[in-house]
Formats: sequence, structure tokens, C-alpha cells
Amino acid sequence: FFIRLKNARERGIEEVMSDVRARVEQTVPGLEIEMAQLMEDLIGDLTAVPQPIEIKLYSDDGALLQSTAKRVAAAIGKIPGVVDVLSGIVLAGDGLIIQVDRAKAGLEGMDPDAVTQAVAGLLAGSSATTRVESGPKLIPIRAWIPQSARATADAIAGLRLRAPDGHFFPLQRVVTLTAVAGQPQINRDDLKRMLAVTGRISGRDLGSTIRDVQAVLLHPGLVPRGIYYQLGGTYAEQKQAFAGLIAVFAGAVALVFLLLLVLYRSFQTSVAMLLTTLLALSAVTIGLWITGTELNISSMMGMTMIVGIATEVAIFYVSELVTLPADLPPEEALIRAGVNRMRPIAMTTVAAILALLPLALGLGAGSAMQQPLAIAIISGLVLQLPLVLLVLPVLLSLQSGAAARAQH
Repeated sequence: FFIRLKNARERGIEEVMSDVRARVEQTVPGLEIEMAQLMEDLIGDLTAVPQPIEIKLYSDDGALLQSTAKRVAAAIGKIPGVVDVLSGIVLAGDGLIIQVDRAKAGLEGMDPDAVTQAVAGLLAGSSATTRVESGPKLIPIRAWIPQSARATADAIAGLRLRAPDGHFFPLQRVVTLTAVAGQPQINRDDLKRMLAVTGRISGRDLGSTIRDVQAVLLHPGLVPRGIYYQLGGTYAEQKQAFAGLIAVFAGAVALVFLLLLVLYRSFQTSVAMLLTTLLALSAVTIGLWITGTELNISSMMGMTMIVGIATEVAIFYVSELVTLPADLPPEEALIRAGVNRMRPIAMTTVAAILALLPLALGLGAGSAMQQPLAIAIISGLVLQLPLVLLVLPVLLSLQSGAAARAQH
């Protein structure tokens, strides 16, 4: 079901989802439900990782794998903030195990492989080499026994097989049939049998929740020998994305520094401007900490954008500084450049903050996905104004004072 929330509401999305989940569990005990935001679910489907928490358990022992998956699901379900926990066991329906008796098959003149191939041909059908032309396509022909002849265990037991010498005998004469109820679906990852225990997060950040999950998995006896696990889901995807974003961030800083060197041909001026930009990044972490927002991919993108925004504002100031008359004293030139550029810098900063404020407050549909980005940018913008107008002139004055002392 898709539920659209009212625009004028007093509670947040996570609070509403928690309330709905609690009411459903109280009203219909035993019913398992899963809830997610629309954009979160769409992104999860596109990346093939729909769950924030995913614990992949690997083992060749199917029974041990199922019992361990149930214990792990029960253990992480007790972690605060972890909801919608699923063991990953999907019942595919009833099954029928057909075990060939080698001795009885030998009495009929057949070996187990021949019996297996004959039964597979009767139950799954056999493709003929002849194909029927239907327009531009060639349709294969599959020979298959009627549905009624393979619908029940008794019907399968009565299937007649043909021996090499030409005589027919019933299947039940050489095999043992065992009915299995609730046969689980078999999943494999890299040719290894796997079950994925999944869960969602409500009211907590991903980092602290994953740390609690890792601590629970280290409890003795929870994951026995013969089974190894691997963390997947959004955590694995975000970990990989963080490595890429860090490389992008380092590349952005390096390119900005090269750009400043080309523009002003002064190593000291470029370092002072870049230092001002990096100091603005400290406001991002402070803003995320004050608002209780987690450091995720969206907020990392905001930090990368602050590098460009703060550098642009610093360029405004320095460009004004270099256009002033050369006969002005250095201190007076720094102050006049700040006075001349204070109004456009302030107007640009305030306009950007006002434009991002609805996203930072989480107003409107889908704003929760971009809220960390807006908070990170606004935090950097708030600090970059005094940094450019106060700290950058101080750094440049220190540079000019050192140059004057060197000439003297």
C-alpha cells in the first residue's frame, strides 16, 4: 500500500511510521509488515539493496544455515531502532524427495543416473530438436506428460519407466518418495549457499546501528563454526560510496588549489584562501552534530560543494583586493576590500541560506532525502562569511607583513 501523508502535520515521517508499525503489531499479532519511504524504496530497488541492514550468512549446511539465520534475526531484532527484521527464509512450497535405490535399479537393468534422467524427462519435459516456425521466430517443442499424471505423489510413484531391454516398470519399484512440507527457497551468492537477514532502521543513524549489529554478531555461539557472514545492504553500498567521495573531495581540493595558483600566481595567497575554505568545513561537522544528522552520502556531497562555494567567495574578496591602488597601505587595502565586498557576499550567502532552508527544515515531499545536504551547505555558508571577511584578511596581512620584513 502507498500512503500519502498530509502536508500540514505535526509529526515527522519516522514517528508516523513507528506508530503505524506498533498499531499493526498490536491489532494483528503475528503479521509481518515492512514499511519504507517511497524514495528510499525506489533507490533501494535501483541499487538492488533495498534494506539498510543486511547480514549475509554463508554455509553449505542448509539446516545449520536456517537455524543460524533465525537466531541472528532474533538477536538483531532486540537492538533499539532496528525494525522489520526478516530471517531471509522464504518458503517455496512443499517438495518431494526422490531417492533412487541403486540395487533395485540394477535389478531392472538401469543405474541411478538413467533413472534420474528418465524421471526428469517425464516431470520437466524433453525438448525436441524440431522447431516450429512462427513468423520470424522458431518455437521449440517440448514433449511433456499430462498435468494429471504428475500432480500428486501417488501419480508420480506410478510413472512407468522403460528399461534398456524394453520392459516397463513403475517408478515406485526403484525409488523412495519422501514428502517435505515448507521447503525453503535456496539462494546462492558466488556459488555459495546464502541467507540474508535484513532489517530497517527507525529513529537512529546507520553508523551507530551497524556498530551495535557488529557487537551482537560477535557474541559467542551466535554464529557457529561452518558459517561466515558479510555485511551488505546500504551499509556496504555507503562504505563503497564514501571511498569514492573521499577521492572526489581530495581531487576537488587539489583542483581548487591549482586554480588559485593560476589566478594569483602566489603560493602564500593560495594557501591562505584554501585554509579559509577548509576552516569552513568545520562548520559542517558542527552543524550536523547540533541537528543530530548523520554523516552520509548526502552530507558528504554538501561538504564537497562547500569547497567550491567558500573558494568562490574568497575569490570575490581577493579579486577586489588586487584591483585597489598599489600605493594604499596593506592594512587599509584589506579593510577597504572587505567593505566593498561585504554587501554582495552577504546578499549571496543569505539568499543561498533562504533557498536551502525549506530542505533543511524537512518541508515538502521527499525533502528528508536531501535534508543532510541542505544542513551541511547552510552550516558552511554561515561560517564562511566571517571567515572571508575577518580571518582571510588576517592571514593576508600576516603574509604581507612577512614579505615586508624580508625586504627590509
